[in-house]
Amino acid sequence: MQNMPGMSGQDSSQSMTSMPGMKMSDMGDMGPSMAAMAGHMYITPTWTLQPGDEERAKAVVDQVRTSIEKYKDYKKALADGYAIANPDVDQPQFHFTSDANSKYADQHFDPTRPTSLLYRKSKGQKYKLEGVMFTAPIDASAKELNSRIPLSVVHWHLHINFCGAPANRIKEYLGAHPKFGMFGSINTEAACKAEGGTFLPSVFTWMIHVFPYEADLKSQFSMNDDIAHNPEDRKGH
Repeated sequence: MQNMPGMSGQDSSQSMTSMPGMKMSDMGDMGPSMAAMAGHMYITPTWTLQPGDEERAKAVVDQVRTSIEKYKDYKKALADGYAIANPDVDQPQFHFTSDANSKYADQHFDPTRPTSLLYRKSKGQKYKLEGVMFTAPIDASAKELNSRIPLSVVHWHLHINFCGAPANRIKEYLGAHPKFGMFGSINTEAACKAEGGTFLPSVFTWMIHVFPYEADLKSQFSMNDDIAHNPEDRKGH
Protein backbone atom coordinates (compact mmCIF):
# COMPACT_ATOMS: atom_id res chain seq x y z
CA MET A 1 0.00 0.00 0.00
CA GLN A 2 1.83 3.05 -1.26
CA ASN A 3 1.68 6.74 -0.29
CA MET A 4 -0.71 6.58 2.60
CA PRO A 5 -3.30 9.39 2.27
CA GLY A 6 -2.95 12.12 4.81
CA MET A 7 0.72 11.48 5.61
CA SER A 8 2.07 14.23 3.39
CA GLY A 9 3.62 16.07 6.34
CA GLN A 10 6.87 14.17 5.81
CA ASP A 11 8.00 12.93 2.36
CA SER A 12 4.85 11.33 1.00
CA SER A 13 6.84 9.99 -1.96
CA GLN A 14 8.01 7.07 0.18
CA SER A 15 5.95 3.95 0.68
CA MET A 16 4.73 3.00 4.13
CA THR A 17 7.15 0.13 4.42
CA SER A 18 10.20 2.23 3.57
CA MET A 19 9.49 5.28 5.70
CA PRO A 20 11.74 5.45 8.77
CA GLY A 21 10.12 4.44 12.02
CA MET A 22 7.45 2.38 10.32
CA LYS A 23 8.73 -1.16 10.82
CA MET A 24 6.89 -2.93 13.61
CA SER A 25 10.10 -4.83 14.37
CA ASP A 26 11.57 -1.51 15.49
CA MET A 27 8.86 -1.08 18.14
CA GLY A 28 10.58 -2.95 20.95
CA ASP A 29 7.97 -2.06 23.56
CA MET A 30 5.07 -3.38 21.48
CA GLY A 31 3.14 -6.24 23.04
CA PRO A 32 2.35 -9.53 21.32
CA SER A 33 -1.22 -8.47 20.48
CA MET A 34 0.00 -5.48 18.47
CA ALA A 35 2.92 -7.42 16.99
CA ALA A 36 0.50 -10.10 15.79
CA MET A 37 -1.01 -7.49 13.48
CA ALA A 38 2.19 -7.09 11.47
CA GLY A 39 1.12 -6.34 7.91
CA HIS A 40 -2.08 -4.77 9.16
CA MET A 41 -0.81 -1.69 10.94
CA TYR A 42 0.73 1.59 9.86
CA ILE A 43 2.72 3.42 12.54
CA THR A 44 3.75 7.03 12.25
CA PRO A 45 7.50 7.66 12.01
CA THR A 46 9.38 9.53 14.70
CA TRP A 47 9.77 13.21 13.90
CA THR A 48 12.68 15.35 15.05
CA LEU A 49 12.12 16.63 18.58
CA GLN A 50 11.20 20.31 18.57
CA PRO A 51 11.32 22.75 21.51
CA GLY A 52 8.18 22.33 23.59
CA ASP A 53 7.21 18.91 22.21
CA GLU A 54 7.76 16.98 25.45
CA GLU A 55 5.98 19.69 27.41
CA ARG A 56 2.97 19.46 25.07
CA ALA A 57 2.85 15.70 25.45
CA LYS A 58 3.12 15.93 29.24
CA ALA A 59 0.31 18.50 29.28
CA VAL A 60 -1.95 16.05 27.43
CA VAL A 61 -1.18 13.32 29.97
CA ASP A 62 -1.86 15.66 32.89
CA GLN A 63 -5.21 16.75 31.42
CA VAL A 64 -6.19 13.14 30.77
CA ARG A 65 -5.31 12.07 34.32
CA THR A 66 -7.36 14.86 35.86
CA SER A 67 -10.38 14.61 33.56
CA ILE A 68 -10.89 10.84 33.86
CA GLU A 69 -10.62 10.64 37.64
CA LYS A 70 -14.37 10.29 38.09
CA TYR A 71 -14.45 7.39 35.65
CA LYS A 72 -12.58 5.15 38.05
CA ASP A 73 -16.19 4.30 38.84
CA TYR A 74 -17.12 2.73 35.52
CA LYS A 75 -20.81 3.30 36.20
CA LYS A 76 -20.21 7.03 35.85
CA ALA A 77 -18.72 6.39 32.42
CA LEU A 78 -21.84 4.50 31.40
CA ALA A 79 -24.00 7.32 32.75
CA ASP A 80 -22.04 9.82 30.65
CA GLY A 81 -22.67 7.93 27.42
CA TYR A 82 -19.70 5.60 27.18
CA ALA A 83 -20.70 2.13 25.96
CA ILE A 84 -18.75 -1.10 26.48
CA ALA A 85 -17.48 -2.58 23.23
CA ASN A 86 -18.14 -6.33 23.07
CA PRO A 87 -19.17 -6.64 26.73
CA ASP A 88 -19.87 -10.36 26.41
CA VAL A 89 -16.37 -11.16 25.18
CA ASP A 90 -13.70 -11.91 27.77
CA GLN A 91 -11.03 -9.28 27.11
CA PRO A 92 -7.85 -8.22 28.88
CA GLN A 93 -8.65 -4.62 28.00
CA PHE A 94 -12.13 -3.16 27.55
CA HIS A 95 -12.94 -0.10 25.45
CA PHE A 96 -15.77 2.09 26.74
CA THR A 97 -16.53 4.28 23.71
CA SER A 98 -18.36 7.57 23.39
CA ASP A 99 -19.95 8.12 19.99
CA ALA A 100 -20.29 11.83 20.76
CA ASN A 101 -16.59 12.18 21.54
CA SER A 102 -15.69 10.12 18.48
CA LYS A 103 -17.60 12.50 16.24
CA TYR A 104 -16.09 15.51 18.02
CA ALA A 105 -12.58 14.10 17.43
CA ASP A 106 -13.19 14.17 13.68
CA GLN A 107 -12.91 17.95 13.85
CA HIS A 108 -11.19 18.83 17.13
CA PHE A 109 -8.75 17.57 19.73
CA ASP A 110 -9.67 17.92 23.38
CA PRO A 111 -7.61 15.91 25.91
CA THR A 112 -10.61 15.90 28.24
CA ARG A 113 -12.83 14.19 25.66
CA PRO A 114 -11.27 10.84 24.71
CA THR A 115 -13.05 8.63 22.23
CA SER A 116 -12.66 5.63 24.54
CA LEU A 117 -11.85 4.89 28.16
CA LEU A 118 -9.64 1.83 28.66
CA TYR A 119 -10.35 -0.56 31.51
CA ARG A 120 -8.61 -3.76 32.58
CA LYS A 121 -9.62 -6.66 34.76
CA SER A 122 -7.79 -6.74 38.08
CA LYS A 123 -8.11 -8.58 41.36
CA GLY A 124 -11.54 -7.93 42.81
CA GLN A 125 -12.37 -5.35 40.12
CA LYS A 126 -13.84 -6.22 36.73
CA TYR A 127 -13.30 -2.77 35.25
CA LYS A 128 -10.25 -0.89 36.49
CA LEU A 129 -9.49 2.33 34.64
CA GLU A 130 -6.02 2.47 33.13
CA GLY A 131 -6.13 4.92 30.26
CA VAL A 132 -7.84 6.38 27.21
CA MET A 133 -7.84 6.18 23.45
CA PHE A 134 -7.92 9.21 21.20
CA THR A 135 -8.87 9.07 17.54
CA ALA A 136 -8.40 11.32 14.53
CA PRO A 137 -10.08 11.15 11.11
CA ILE A 138 -8.65 8.61 8.72
CA ASP A 139 -7.63 11.36 6.28
CA ALA A 140 -5.83 13.45 8.91
CA SER A 141 -2.46 14.71 7.75
CA ALA A 142 0.76 14.08 9.64
CA LYS A 143 0.75 17.78 10.47
CA GLU A 144 -2.70 17.43 12.03
CA LEU A 145 -1.67 14.38 14.08
CA ASN A 146 1.43 16.22 15.22
CA SER A 147 -0.64 19.20 16.31
CA ARG A 148 -2.69 16.93 18.55
CA ILE A 149 0.19 15.04 20.18
CA PRO A 150 3.77 15.53 18.90
CA LEU A 151 5.07 12.83 16.56
CA SER A 152 8.53 13.27 18.04
CA VAL A 153 7.21 11.75 21.27
CA VAL A 154 4.40 9.39 20.25
CA HIS A 155 3.31 6.98 17.53
CA TRP A 156 -0.22 7.13 16.17
CA HIS A 157 -1.37 3.97 14.41
CA LEU A 158 -3.83 3.04 11.69
CA HIS A 159 -5.23 -0.40 10.88
CA ILE A 160 -4.64 -1.28 7.24
CA ASN A 161 -4.78 -4.09 4.64
CA PHE A 162 -7.92 -5.68 6.03
CA CYS A 163 -9.36 -8.70 4.25
CA GLY A 164 -12.95 -9.41 5.23
CA ALA A 165 -13.94 -13.06 5.11
CA PRO A 166 -16.73 -14.21 2.77
CA ALA A 167 -19.93 -15.14 4.57
CA ASN A 168 -19.24 -18.87 4.42
CA ARG A 169 -15.76 -18.53 5.94
CA ILE A 170 -16.37 -16.34 8.98
CA LYS A 171 -14.80 -18.95 11.26
CA GLU A 172 -11.46 -18.28 9.58
CA TYR A 173 -11.14 -15.03 11.52
CA LEU A 174 -10.26 -17.25 14.47
CA GLY A 175 -7.91 -20.09 15.21
CA ALA A 176 -4.17 -20.44 15.55
CA HIS A 177 -3.46 -19.38 11.96
CA PRO A 178 -6.27 -17.09 10.70
CA LYS A 179 -6.36 -15.96 7.09
CA PHE A 180 -8.79 -13.06 7.45
CA GLY A 181 -9.07 -9.97 9.62
CA MET A 182 -6.56 -7.99 11.65
CA PHE A 183 -4.58 -11.06 12.66
CA GLY A 184 -4.86 -12.79 9.30
CA SER A 185 -2.09 -13.88 6.96
CA ILE A 186 -3.71 -12.06 4.02
CA ASN A 187 -2.55 -8.46 3.68
CA THR A 188 -2.73 -7.72 -0.05
CA GLU A 189 -5.69 -6.99 -2.29
CA ALA A 190 -4.72 -9.71 -4.77
CA ALA A 191 -4.49 -12.41 -2.11
CA CYS A 192 -7.77 -11.26 -0.59
CA LYS A 193 -9.63 -11.42 -3.91
CA ALA A 194 -8.16 -14.84 -4.61
CA GLU A 195 -9.80 -16.09 -1.40
CA GLY A 196 -13.14 -14.41 -2.18
CA GLY A 197 -12.68 -11.80 0.51
CA THR A 198 -13.41 -8.06 0.63
CA PHE A 199 -10.29 -5.91 0.81
CA LEU A 200 -10.17 -2.58 2.65
CA PRO A 201 -6.94 -0.53 2.41
CA SER A 202 -7.64 1.04 5.80
CA VAL A 203 -10.30 0.72 8.48
CA PHE A 204 -11.43 2.69 11.53
CA THR A 205 -9.54 5.90 12.32
CA TRP A 206 -6.13 7.03 13.50
CA MET A 207 -5.68 5.90 17.10
CA ILE A 208 -3.40 6.44 20.08
CA HIS A 209 -3.55 5.14 23.65
CA VAL A 210 -2.58 7.20 26.68
CA PHE A 211 -1.87 5.64 30.09
CA PRO A 212 -1.66 8.56 32.54
CA TYR A 213 -0.89 6.46 35.62
CA GLU A 214 2.46 5.36 34.22
CA ALA A 215 5.59 7.19 35.40
CA ASP A 216 7.27 8.35 32.17
CA LEU A 217 6.33 9.50 28.68
CA LYS A 218 7.43 6.30 26.95
CA SER A 219 5.18 4.20 29.19
CA GLN A 220 2.38 6.75 29.10
CA PHE A 221 2.20 6.39 25.32
CA SER A 222 3.02 2.68 25.25
CA MET A 223 1.84 0.44 22.40
CA ASN A 224 1.82 -2.61 24.65
CA ASP A 225 -1.79 -3.46 25.52
CA ASP A 226 -0.84 -6.83 26.98
CA ILE A 227 0.35 -5.50 30.31
CA ALA A 228 -1.48 -3.60 33.03
CA HIS A 229 -0.81 0.13 32.96
CA ASN A 230 -1.61 0.71 36.59
CA PRO A 231 1.88 0.10 38.02
CA GLU A 232 0.51 -1.35 41.26
CA ASP A 233 -1.15 -4.13 39.25
CA ARG A 234 2.26 -5.24 37.94
CA LYS A 235 3.79 -5.78 41.37
CA GLY A 236 4.82 -9.35 41.87
CA HIS A 237 4.74 -10.09 38.13
